[in-house]
Amino acid sequence: MKKIVLSIPFFFFISVHADWLSFRGSNGNGSSDFKIPDTISLNGVKSWSTDLPGRGLSSPVVVKDSIFLTASSGSSQKVLHILAFNSENGRLKWERKFKATGRTVCHDKTCVAASTLASDGQVLIAQFSSNDVICLDLSGNLKWVRGLAFDHPNIANGLGMSSSPVIAAGTAIIQVENDADSFSFGLDLGLGTTKWKKERPRGANWTSPITLRSKGRELVALQSKQGLIALEPETGQRLWSFEDGASTIPSSAWTEQGILLIPSNGMTALKLDSNMEDFQQIWADNKLKPGTGSPCSRDGKLYVINSANVLTCASVKTGEIKWRLRLQGPISGSPILTEEKLVVFSESGLGQVVKLDTEEPKVIQTIDLEDTILCTPAMTKDALVVRSDQKLWKLSN
Repeated sequence: MKKIVLSIPFFFFISVHADWLSFRGSNGNGSSDFKIPDTISLNGVKSWSTDLPGRGLSSPVVVKDSIFLTASSGSSQKVLHILAFNSENGRLKWERKFKATGRTVCHDKTCVAASTLASDGQVLIAQFSSNDVICLDLSGNLKWVRGLAFDHPNIANGLGMSSSPVIAAGTAIIQVENDADSFSFGLDLGLGTTKWKKERPRGANWTSPITLRSKGRELVALQSKQGLIALEPETGQRLWSFEDGASTIPSSAWTEQGILLIPSNGMTALKLDSNMEDFQQIWADNKLKPGTGSPCSRDGKLYVINSANVLTCASVKTGEIKWRLRLQGPISGSPILTEEKLVVFSESGLGQVVKLDTEEPKVIQTIDLEDTILCTPAMTKDALVVRSDQKLWKLSN
């Protein structure tokens, strides 16, 4: 790593407005400019629930007035569903079904529809554990399909794949990493053709790529057991790498301070220069190790839930721990947050809302959906959206 003198960078996040475009939101770090309702309720004015046709750990995404979701069904989960719902009333707008072309073997706890959709506001990219990648427009019209297992039949593992795609610079970034053949792909968003393919470390990997943004430039970071690399999304050109190892379950998070948070040695923080072409490690703390959920960040603070279901708040710049709060678990999904509140769901379906802007943060509300929930919730401008294998809920005041 080159030694550099760091100047004060100008970093940006995309405007969230009314959309939640990918896993952990449009910024990929669980943060939103929306407001979590004062009291979320199954009986709220704008609340609704609707039945789903199959299993899924994928999170909902929100584009304009639609909520999009994936599911898988059938005895071997070979039927792949992409669904669109009206955000106002929960009515099904359209449903598209595909047959899996790759392996659908999964651990009982997960399923073939474990990866969250990604959107650029114009198209949807769906990735399934069968390594089928599907692109639709927002009306459900098919743009293209790629069955990656046709050319690479060994890109699978016995537990199931769950990396979620991201879209950057007109490229769909697809991570398919496991103990056998292990690759990441850059696919042309318009045609589905391969822009680039990179061999990746062999080892089962359930993390998702993240997008780094600064001065109008976008990079993509890929995480593995060996660490993390930063790439140009259009060409796959490798710019730099962090090689001190990283988790293969919770993903990294990019912050508005230009600091990259990596689940490595607990948690490690890298300060990037303004062009994002080099970095400096500024701290690491093994007391900030996450469980299965990924960290989230906002307003200079990091939030992480460990395997003992303890929520910890720390400084993004220094790693200094501000407070800890025990939650009811077990918790598999990642938390999301706004300026004032954080919300996360336990595996039993218990939603917990934490008030953050107080000297003693505390759980101010719980809501029990009485179903197994392993996903990360999403947000619209006036409600939370969460799913189980059986149902999709919108929870408003």
